[in-house]
Formats: sequence, structure tokens, C-alpha cells
Amino acid sequence: MLEITNLHAEIDGKKILKGLTLSVGAGEVHAIMGPNGAGKSTLAYVLGGRPGYEITEGSVTFAGQDLLAMDPHERAAAGFFLGFQYPVEIPGVSNVQFLREALNAQRKQRGEEPLTGGEFLKLAKEKAGLLKLDMDMLKRPVNVGFSGGEKKRNEMVQMGILDPKFAVLDETDSGLDIDALRVVGEGINAIMRDPAKGVLLITHYQRLLDYVQPDVVHVLAGGRIVKTGGPELALELEEQGYEAVA
Repeated sequence: MLEITNLHAEIDGKKILKGLTLSVGAGEVHAIMGPNGAGKSTLAYVLGGRPGYEITEGSVTFAGQDLLAMDPHERAAAGFFLGFQYPVEIPGVSNVQFLREALNAQRKQRGEEPLTGGEFLKLAKEKAGLLKLDMDMLKRPVNVGFSGGEKKRNEMVQMGILDPKFAVLDETDSGLDIDALRVVGEGINAIMRDPAKGVLLITHYQRLLDYVQPDVVHVLAGGRIVKTGGPELALELEEQGYEAVA
């Protein structure tokens, strides 16, 4: 589903990704772990199409398409979702308004009919329920005044409504307490555990993986994958640290 081959990327002339190769198949959840500065968020930004990152070598295909040749909105319409480590606030724009416009823009790009207001609210209520997010939160400006945990749950509601084929989740566990972590983990499973979907979880810690069991765990260090294993690798990293395992 997602094929990354010998990917090199830099920003402001600084090389960050240095020959990263990774393959995630349909129905699979892969976790990427690594120390600060390893290139984890850079990988997420490059896949999402954030401006400022220069691809100097390599390729990325998503569902058989050249992902790097697509604009960010085209990637989204094709079913690619990026969950941010630090979700942004959008004052003056309600969650409901933002999400309905985003969903219908993607549906239009795919040649589908837009959802009516009633159809959208029914969908939003269902997905908010999965993440235990009160519908009143969806009426407020996007992430404005939200706690860290509320921002992450709100972003998972966005993922549920947009229903992507593939999700890259950049440190979704950051800022979550124990209860919110469980809710978010259960939400990821409910939305993305599907034979036709794929997930790339970027995290520092094992704790999210207690709820979202990965099929494969990768260690990213120095801009490339240095070790790959099963779920037990995350436990080794937790116990021994990155230097000992990588």
C-alpha cells in the first residue's frame, strides 16, 4: 500500500532522511520509534506534502500512485491522512464547518456527491462517540481552548469522518493521560483496523502500542531504518533504550 524506497530529504540544506526504505501493506499497522532528531517527524511531513522539504533522491508510492508528485489536497482525496504531533488551532472556524468542507471537498475530488447537513451531522456524531468527544466540542473553533488530550481526540474524530485508506500518525500519544490514551488507541483500532487500510504510527514510547498492537516495529535513527522486528522490539527499546537495541 505504501512503498518508500531510498528516500532522501533535506530542509534548509540540512540532510534529514538519508536513504529510508519502508513498505507497509494493506491491513498492516507499522510503528516507527527512534530518538529525538532521528527524522520521524520529517518523514511524516514529507509524506504529507509539507512545503519546505526537498526530496533529493528516492520514491514513494501510495496505492500504486506516485505520492510525491501529488499536491497535499490530492493526497488527502486519494485517502492519505496525516495526524500532527501538534494539531493547530483555527480561530473563527467551527469543527463542524471545517470537517464538512474538508470531507465534501474530498468527495468532489473523487467525483462523489456531497453530504447534506443532516447526513454529515449523523456521521460526525457517530465518530465523536467512538472517541468519547462531546458534540458540543465540534461546534467550537478548531482546537481553540482544547487541552492536549482533547486536540488529539478531535484529530482522531477528523480521521474517522474523512475515513482514509492510510494514516500516518505523528506522536498521537504525546500529551495524553492514561484514560485519553486508551480512548485514542481504541479509536484508532475502530477506524483503521481494516484489511483494506494501513497505518504508520510514529511514537517515542511503547505505551500507545499496548492499545494499538503493531504488526511490525521499525527503529529510525540517523535518517534511516536501522532495525526492524515484531512487537517485542518495542519492549526491548523500552527496557534497554535506543543505543542498545539499534
